[in-house]
Amino acid sequence: MTLKFGVVGTGAIGKEHIKRITSSLCGGEIVAVTDVNQLAAEQVVEQFGLNAVVYPDDKSLVAAENVDAVLVTSWGPAHEQSVLAAIEAGKYVFCEKPLATTAEGCMKIVEAEMKHGKRLVQVGFMRRYDSGYVQLKEAIDTHTIGEPLMIRCAHRNAKVDANYTTEMAISDTLVHEIDVLHWLVGDDYKSVQVVFPKRTKHALDHLQDPQIIMMETNSGITIHVEVFVNCQYGYDIQCEVIGEEGVANLPEVPSVITRKNATLGASILTDWKQRFMDAYDKELQDFMDSIKTTGEPNGPTSWDGYIVAVTSDACLKAQQTGNKESVTLGEKPAFYKNEKEISKTV
Repeated sequence: MTLKFGVVGTGAIGKEHIKRITSSLCGGEIVAVTDVNQLAAEQVVEQFGLNAVVYPDDKSLVAAENVDAVLVTSWGPAHEQSVLAAIEAGKYVFCEKPLATTAEGCMKIVEAEMKHGKRLVQVGFMRRYDSGYVQLKEAIDTHTIGEPLMIRCAHRNAKVDANYTTEMAISDTLVHEIDVLHWLVGDDYKSVQVVFPKRTKHALDHLQDPQIIMMETNSGITIHVEVFVNCQYGYDIQCEVIGEEGVANLPEVPSVITRKNATLGASILTDWKQRFMDAYDKELQDFMDSIKTTGEPNGPTSWDGYIVAVTSDACLKAQQTGNKESVTLGEKPAFYKNEKEISKTV
C-alpha cells in the first residue's frame, strides 16, 4: 500500500518532509501540493521531480480523490482549517505543530475526529521518536530510577531571528517540552509559573531571555525548564529525571572527541534540524506504517495537541502575571485512551 499525500504548505518544513517521503522513507508518494504562493508550490514540484498536481487551495487539495493523507506544513494559524477539512473528508492528517493556535481550535478538531469515529490525526511532536527520549522513557517505565520526583530541562539556541518574541519562547519553543515531558511521565499538568532571570546582553530589546518555566503535575512531579535562545554556543537540549532511586539523563548527541592543543573537546550541533533529523524520519515512517497495519496513526493525537495548547495558554498567562497559573484539562476521552489506560479504569 502506498499512501498518497497532499501537502498543504511548501515552505521550509514542507520541503523537508517532501524530500524525506520521496527519497528516504518507504510507503508514501506526493501527488498534490498547494501553497498561498502558487509559484513556490510549482517550483517545489519541479525541484523534486514530482508527479503532483498544484491545487489553488487546501480545500480543493483535500477533495482530490487520489489524496489519502494530508500533510499540513503551512503557517500555524492556517492549520485548524486544513485539519478540519481533512477530517470531514475522512482523510488521514499529519499536522506539524501547532495543531491549532488556540485551545478552542484544538478542541474543535478533537470533537470532529471523535464524531468521525476513527483516529485520523497525528501531530508532529517528533521528540517522542528521538532515540534518546525513547531510552529515557524506557528507564522511567521500567522503574529503573523509581518514581520520578523532579525533572530539569534546558532548551538552548545559539541565537534567534529578530522576529522571535518573548511569547514565542512558549508557543514555538517550550511546546516540545510540554508534549515530550507529558509523554515521558504520563501525568497531566496542574500548574505553571514563569520566572525571568537576569537578561542576557545578546537578546534584542523586545525579547526577555532567558526564561524559566516551572510546571507541576497532578501527582506532584516538579519540572524546571530553562529556555535560553541566545546562549551563543550551539543548539543544546538537556533533560534530567530525578527519581526515588536514581537519576536518568537524556543521552548526549554522539560526537567525535578530540585531543588537541592541550584540550579535550567535542563538537556541539547548531541546527535543530540536524539534532532531530532521525526523529523526523521515524515519525513520518511510523505514520505511514501504522495506517498500513492498523488503519489509524499511532503517534501524538489531537488530544495531545489540545493538552499542549491549554498548557501553553497557561504559561503565556503566567508570563504576564508572574503568578502560578492553573492548567485545567477535562478528563481524557475514552476515544484517545490506549488499552492499558482503559484497563486501569475498568
